[in-house]
Amino acid sequence: MYFVNSPIFLRWYYPNVTWNKSRREKKLYLTFDDGPIPEITPWILNTLRSFNVKATFFCVGENIEKYPEIFDRIVENGHQVGNHTYNHLKGWDHSDTAYIENIMKCHQLTKSRLFRPPYARAKKSQISLLCKQFELIYWDVLSGDFDLNLSSQNCLKNVLRYTKNGSIIVFHDNIKAIPRVQYVLPKAIEHFLKRGYSFETL
Repeated sequence: MYFVNSPIFLRWYYPNVTWNKSRREKKLYLTFDDGPIPEITPWILNTLRSFNVKATFFCVGENIEKYPEIFDRIVENGHQVGNHTYNHLKGWDHSDTAYIENIMKCHQLTKSRLFRPPYARAKKSQISLLCKQFELIYWDVLSGDFDLNLSSQNCLKNVLRYTKNGSIIVFHDNIKAIPRVQYVLPKAIEHFLKRGYSFETL
């Protein structure tokens, strides 16, 4: 189960994280989790470049080490990078010490002050510790591109329905998201550019 649009009770439970940016301006924030990988990240970068828009990539440390040339390309293309742990760890399943150590291992590679917990599953004690060093980035629009049972058309509907000023939108550069992200990303960008939105990095 997942929520496409982050509900009020989650925002209340996790008050120290960033769910969205200012609602005053027509700015949107595309984010991509789990990469970089050769199967889809280069395609995403080419698509973003074709529209001349920027995004934020929350990278897994072991993927950075496997594919450093793709990570370098993300940075060279003017995109922002964030920390998504070294091994895509679920905080609920690990001690605070082990979780923080894994994040810091990834931090040595990203040098980023932005962190997003995989699956959004971090303990409140972990979040409290992390907030001292990182800005924790959650979202208000989860595309659902990782959902193998979700059609590409409904994935696009998710994004178009819930996105508004200041939205942080989650896509994935992982294997299972490929059919949906390839269908949705260019259509969503084109849709919002035509309506006067700009895409910014976090």
